[in-house]
Amino acid sequence: MEPFNIKKLAQALNLSTSTVSRAFRDNADISAATKERILTMAREMNYQPNHYASNLREQKSRTIAIIVPELANDYFSQVIHGIERVARARDHHILIYVTDDDYEKELAFIRHLHNGRADGIIMSASGEANDHTYLKNLPHQRLPLVFFDRVYEDIACPRITTNDYDSSFQATRHLIKQGCKRIAYLAVNKNLSIGKTRMQGYIDALLKYKLPVDDQLIIDCSNSYAENSRIIKEMLQQLQPDGVFTSVERLAFATYYACYDLGISIPGELKVISFSSLEIAALLNPSLSTITQPAADIGREAARMLFRIFEDPALAGSQEELVLHSRLIKRHSSAVDF
Repeated sequence: MEPFNIKKLAQALNLSTSTVSRAFRDNADISAATKERILTMAREMNYQPNHYASNLREQKSRTIAIIVPELANDYFSQVIHGIERVARARDHHILIYVTDDDYEKELAFIRHLHNGRADGIIMSASGEANDHTYLKNLPHQRLPLVFFDRVYEDIACPRITTNDYDSSFQATRHLIKQGCKRIAYLAVNKNLSIGKTRMQGYIDALLKYKLPVDDQLIIDCSNSYAENSRIIKEMLQQLQPDGVFTSVERLAFATYYACYDLGISIPGELKVISFSSLEIAALLNPSLSTITQPAADIGREAARMLFRIFEDPALAGSQEELVLHSRLIKRHSSAVDF
């Protein structure tokens, strides 16, 4: 027996298939009574409209691709939630791709999305990409791109960022005000825009308060938890900093674990502050001082930007930038008295 389809539904109601299709899309040119007739019979016949097929005919997937370096970081989870809320309100779905900071994965995802699987991309760049030709060749008006957080400076597209330089300066100044004189800065990738900006804020704060900039205290970490544990333990034992500023959340956790293994007291012997949107930062022992980015707001603004491009494709190649502000939250890991 042939499956019940939109054509049979239209015939049963003595309506055109286009009328039935417009009713499912809740078009304003269909009367409420007609819509109710169509939807009632569809429910009775257990018929579900194939929106995917309709979207293909219109060359629209009603889907947004989100490309992020990782999911373990609470920041990216909150950004995705912000994007999803805006997308859902506009009757769009999301697809999530995780690069693990791997250039080849990022490249493969972008190539995969050329096939019309998504109408647009919201992306935080991976940490290893050097040649961005694959993005320069992206048909931006057909498949627009919006960057957030981590961006490639040589790619012309809208972006949502935060005041990373000011935040890093404030975090370093906070450790200095707490008595730190040897502050280590832990980074995953100093070559990305966000890595360079955050490191410059750290350096300028040291210079402002007449502390030496020691290159040995600027530590390159990795994406491996085991490797980071080794790097941080060696740094703590050999360089003996009295403060640590971590540029990403997972390096703060690695510092806590290393201090526990080495018997180093936080904040007694070492004060710690980190970029982090972790909601349970206040519950850690000791509670973690953070620069907290407005992650959900970043996601919402990135999604809104993409929908503006859908409405006006000429915006796709613009370098419009919206800068949101992070908050410095002082807690016990940097020896703050409450």
